[in-house]
Amino acid sequence: MSGTQANFKYSCWDFLFTCVGLPLYLVDIGLDIWTAVSFYKEKAYVCLAVLLFLLLVSSLLTQAYSWLWYSYDEFRMKTKVEGWPTKRLLKLLHVFQLGVLEKAVESFRTKLPDPEGVAVFLSHDLSMLRIVETFSESAPQLTLMLTIILQQAVGSASAIACTVTTYHRSLLSFLPAKENQKITSSVIYFIWNLVLISSRLTALALFASVLPCFIFAHFICSWLVLFFFAWRSKTDFMESPCGEWLYRATVGIIWYFDWFNVAEGKTRYRTVLYHGYMLTDICILCAVWCWKMSTDPPDFVIEPMYALITAACVIAVYVLGLILKIIYYKVFHPNPDKDELKGASTEQQPEGELGLCMCAATANVAAHHPPAPSAHCNKRMRKLAENFYS
Repeated sequence: MSGTQANFKYSCWDFLFTCVGLPLYLVDIGLDIWTAVSFYKEKAYVCLAVLLFLLLVSSLLTQAYSWLWYSYDEFRMKTKVEGWPTKRLLKLLHVFQLGVLEKAVESFRTKLPDPEGVAVFLSHDLSMLRIVETFSESAPQLTLMLTIILQQAVGSASAIACTVTTYHRSLLSFLPAKENQKITSSVIYFIWNLVLISSRLTALALFASVLPCFIFAHFICSWLVLFFFAWRSKTDFMESPCGEWLYRATVGIIWYFDWFNVAEGKTRYRTVLYHGYMLTDICILCAVWCWKMSTDPPDFVIEPMYALITAACVIAVYVLGLILKIIYYKVFHPNPDKDELKGASTEQQPEGELGLCMCAATANVAAHHPPAPSAHCNKRMRKLAENFYS
């Protein structure tokens, strides 16, 4: 291949990237506007202010480079398209942050073949300006978006743990007054649930990032196993057979993410068996992720050592959650008598939780016999309390 043909081929490829780059530049502007409008509608004014600051700084920086390069070339216009704006108009374009766009149009409209390499010359300047823009706008903007996603993820995990803790607090209404727990127990309960749930969700997310299609198969297979154990636990929560099967199927979904006590007796055995299964499953998910990241990374490359450290941290966090759970059950979890739970009267309910169980008691038998629940007693919630405190 002759030198002229090689240069022409290089110019064609360069021109092709320029043709693709201009539409992408315009799309980037549109996405920036859409993101800013989204932040405004969501009333995320802090994020909006950070985004606008990044856009402004990046634009000023690239326009400054563009203007300085024009001045270094003494404003010599190399093409007919480029010769259209006068020096004053060119300055006005840069003031209104349109100088880079004007240069992109110049490079896009410069015709081939181009013996003097003008299109290549302009595209080189444009590529450098895009590098400046990328690392002064796009990279910080991506950091902002990832921060928001991380905050939302942490917020969602906290909301899940808070829901579980609210359920835990609601069960306190069935405890006798002498067994009422302090807020410290609920704080510990919230923390270990948050730690366990976060580790489980992270492991699932890591596995889904490398094998997105198999996450559905993993859920179905795990749910079938958990549903089987829910059936073997002989739950007695609903008042009809169909409702009970529905409840067991729902328990399988809950167990896929976190532990939920559903039956009396052998609670410690079932809990140990469940967490052993979950810990093994998390180890397998993390091991598959490490293997895929080292052999066939999807869109980015990560050092095998970093992948191994990440997987180890996920597993260690789950073990930490188990340790906190053991501390809770050893120190804070009460063990009231089953009859005491059934006999918890309305006078012993915490304020605001009377609606959970309106159980009436007679004063002459309260000390020796559990009072019978009234028609307003929430039997389902009382059953869950028996399971939880068994």
